[in-house]
Amino acid sequence: MDNPFKHINQPLKEVPPELKAKVMHDIAMAKLLMDIAELFSYNFGYIIESISSKRKK
Repeated sequence: MDNPFKHINQPLKEVPPELKAKVMHDIAMAKLLMDIAELFSYNFGYIIESISSKRKK
């Protein structure tokens, strides 16, 4: 079995442009989904907090 840590100090290799474009697209989609999820989770928390504070009054 080859030790993968021996390849850390090796020079980087160029990847095909199609693969690089696909990876960058996947990363952009993941960031978009995380931003959308954060937006909705923040709003739900704010709504619950505001309703509970209004009920106490």
